[in-house]
Amino acid sequence: MIRVILLGAGNVAQHLYKAFYKQPAITIVQCYNRKGVRLHPDQNENNVSKNLASIKEADIYIMAVSDDAIKTLSSQLPFTNRLVVHTSGSVPMIAINNSNRPGVFYPLQTFTADKAVDFAKIPICIEGDQEKDLFLIERLALLLSKKTYQISSAQRNILHVSAVFVNNFTNHLFSIGNDICKENNIPFEILHPLLQETAKKALEINPNKAQTGPAVRNDTKTIARHLKLLSDPSQQEIYQTLTKAIQSKYGKKL
Repeated sequence: MIRVILLGAGNVAQHLYKAFYKQPAITIVQCYNRKGVRLHPDQNENNVSKNLASIKEADIYIMAVSDDAIKTLSSQLPFTNRLVVHTSGSVPMIAINNSNRPGVFYPLQTFTADKAVDFAKIPICIEGDQEKDLFLIERLALLLSKKTYQISSAQRNILHVSAVFVNNFTNHLFSIGNDICKENNIPFEILHPLLQETAKKALEINPNKAQTGPAVRNDTKTIARHLKLLSDPSQQEIYQTLTKAIQSKYGKKL
């Protein structure tokens, strides 16, 4: 049985609570957050605290908090020489105060409130300063997912940059496409099959081979027409920047 304490109340903390709750080999001893809110409707209020001094003993303490809060919170913990991990993709393991034993438990996925995820399909990147701690972190990760990877802080930072490109930036482009459709009374659902096929091709063949469109074809007339249609300067700038990037990569110039 692995005894866990969750620190934080955001999306990652809530999703981890749900995933841990389903595992009989994991006991959620307590949850801490500044407001003392429950992470799940079924959670016992006695197992929630907003007082750091009242934190109980556990095998592993998971800080599912914002990147900026990791260093401060870890320095405020009222105990020493215990295993404390964070869930960030970009913060190095050494950001955790050295009064405790540091580690990382990073589920590489986008988490949204009330949007269920299947942890069995989520890669979990782990790191530990001591061999015994890494073994425990890996045991915990394997209870949720078989896609578990030992990744260094430097590798994880690079991985996080890649994730921002494939998730955050891509979703912003989806949002722009949705806005353009809405402004012109076109149902965004018309683009759903294209969106799905784009993601499917990126998974099934190398994204370099999947690239299509006016930029890679150097179709300057179509590019010019598109730019005239875009009334929002920021959309024009993004269109031009991405067009230049695609043409630079594939050996063509504007």
